[in-house]
Amino acid sequence: MNTRILNFLKQPTLIEEKQKASHRFVEDMPPYAINQELSQKEHGRVLSNYFFRNKDIYISRHNRYADYPTHTHTFLEMNYMLQGSATEIVDGKQITLNTGDLLLLDNGSTHSIKALGEDDLLINILFRTKNISISLLNDLRRSNNIFYDFLLSQVINKQNKNRDYLIFTKRRNQEVQATLDRIIEEYYSNNDFSNSIIKSYLSILLVQLVREYPVSGPHQENKTKLLTIKILKVIAQEYKTISLNELAQRYSYNKNYLSNVFKSEVGQTFSEVLTRQRLIQAHTLITSTSLPIATIMDQVGIKNKTFFYRKYKQYYQKLPSADR
Repeated sequence: MNTRILNFLKQPTLIEEKQKASHRFVEDMPPYAINQELSQKEHGRVLSNYFFRNKDIYISRHNRYADYPTHTHTFLEMNYMLQGSATEIVDGKQITLNTGDLLLLDNGSTHSIKALGEDDLLINILFRTKNISISLLNDLRRSNNIFYDFLLSQVINKQNKNRDYLIFTKRRNQEVQATLDRIIEEYYSNNDFSNSIIKSYLSILLVQLVREYPVSGPHQENKTKLLTIKILKVIAQEYKTISLNELAQRYSYNKNYLSNVFKSEVGQTFSEVLTRQRLIQAHTLITSTSLPIATIMDQVGIKNKTFFYRKYKQYYQKLPSADR
């Protein structure tokens, strides 16, 4: 770890000074970072996507000297113990992290963190499902690894996931820790193109975790999962023109069978996922170009204006003109 960055991370913040004096939690986020409606339903803090306003991956050092209350979130979170130790309660189970350990928390998992001491440095790395590429999973599909299954469940949005977190203890091989250090250094250095470099490092980290933490026993590939990955990859690349009919012909399956398999694995219909992909692409063009809305609709493969505006409002909670 770069000495300058490490010394910076050790410096106390104003919030930490208050917590050290009172040993009580001090709010460290603005009100709009917490989904108040969901928080009331979940009986705990629900952190929103506000962290990703200007970046794909958000990193912070956890505040010390006070217990952090129970909370959940709508994204994936890694807790990396850079130095010292920490005790967390994840879905009712107590977990201790020591230097070099990494905890990966699922979207929706609930956890709290006991007060950290002066020498404890816990780094939070937050990222969303879109940062896990279908191509990466396709490359990893033959790995004998529960981490692969965990990542796969994120991308295909399985409703019956049974893993809320994974723990990776420090190994003699320092590759994982070195990559984590590079991610942290790049984030706090704030150099040009840092966001792109950090995204690349994250992909490297995911591959290293799959390689360094294998699971014993035979790996049995699920054909429907692999077929679903293929379809999701095609949607990501050919969203403008692809159809279920064309996919059925391409992979030599009955259209209804393919539709049922996809719905079973993903939890949404092919049409719903395709529309979502088109809306994501439209949103990118709307917020980053001055192209007319009609041109953008054409470029993403949506022809019905009423349908486009209605679905866009449902997905982004605002009309396209408000995102301009």
